[in-house]
Amino acid sequence: MSELDELRKEIDAIDRQIVPLYEQRMRVSRQVGEYKLKNDKAILDPGREQEVLTAKAALVEDKELQPYVVALYEQIMAQSRMIQTKLLGGWNPAKERAYKEYHEAVDTVGWRPETDRVIFQGKPGAYGEEATIQYFGEHCDRTSARSFEGVFLAIREGLGGYGVVPIENSSTGSINDVYDLLAKYGCYIVGETTVHVEHCLLAPHGASLGSITDVYSHEQGFFQCRDFLATFPQWNQNVELNTAAAAKLVAESGDVSKAAIASRRAAKLYNMDILAEKINDNRNNYTRFVVVAEKPCGGEEADKVSVVFTVPHTEGSLHRILSIFATNGLNLLKLESRPIPGRSWEYTFFADFTGHLNGGGMDDVIHQLIDETLSFRILGNYCRSE
Repeated sequence: MSELDELRKEIDAIDRQIVPLYEQRMRVSRQVGEYKLKNDKAILDPGREQEVLTAKAALVEDKELQPYVVALYEQIMAQSRMIQTKLLGGWNPAKERAYKEYHEAVDTVGWRPETDRVIFQGKPGAYGEEATIQYFGEHCDRTSARSFEGVFLAIREGLGGYGVVPIENSSTGSINDVYDLLAKYGCYIVGETTVHVEHCLLAPHGASLGSITDVYSHEQGFFQCRDFLATFPQWNQNVELNTAAAAKLVAESGDVSKAAIASRRAAKLYNMDILAEKINDNRNNYTRFVVVAEKPCGGEEADKVSVVFTVPHTEGSLHRILSIFATNGLNLLKLESRPIPGRSWEYTFFADFTGHLNGGGMDDVIHQLIDETLSFRILGNYCRSE
């Protein structure tokens, strides 16, 4: 027998001791739950849990192993709470509803909307249209909405089956309005795509850098081209709803004193000259767009989960959430917070992590997340963009 086989045999022997002890601990946890039920006590006692974690860390002789032991006991105590929750007759209605919605999301794999029409924000030539074409193809049935909220309204009213909206830019960060609208309208993310953004300075034929007095663009366009614009401090900056709307306005004016910051595609669509190209500060400027729909409809190849949740305004509440991802081996791709209106210093959290809702162990993960949060909702399970 090789040295590796001997070591594995030793591990198996240790595990044969650990498993019965784990079963014994869970039996006692059930008895604790029965006591709580009789005496009308809450399942979660944060103070007691912190005492347990501190005590277990103190038992570890190898100090490098302390964080791993703490993570192990965080998981064990989460499982104990699951047992006690079932014993006490389940969750409150909000948590039960969250768990039901999670299962509904799992059951809608393969669902498709009645119409394939895609709604994007902006005019033809907007980066939103470019993202739409990139995801659905050049010949997809598509139309535009004036605003991000207009995209969500169109889906709710059945005017389109899918919407395409930007959610994150590599230079300027998250588009907060879209996060807020996802929560407001209850839509789901069913896909994503990433567009390489290269801003250009567009103007009517005959214009030059010397003739320009006014520039038009979306606020993000101005923000992403600050270094270029700093060399022309005399130019007035005029904010429009999107870059393509700015390009259309300038093109229709025919005024050589006006220019727009928009895409190369917009220059072609509106027959404009490109006075300067690649003017954004960050040459690796990418915008991630999400595809939204009325219901989740991820396929078997989906490998990314998006969720939204709120946590109790107590010490360690977010840490307990993050430990669930760590102990279950899930890669947390993004965590975004948004202030809760009317509640100072309290936040709604949006998280992306790797996985499939039908994957092994995912039900326990979602169960733990719902148990630790005040509110929880699946936003989607879909394929990551390259």
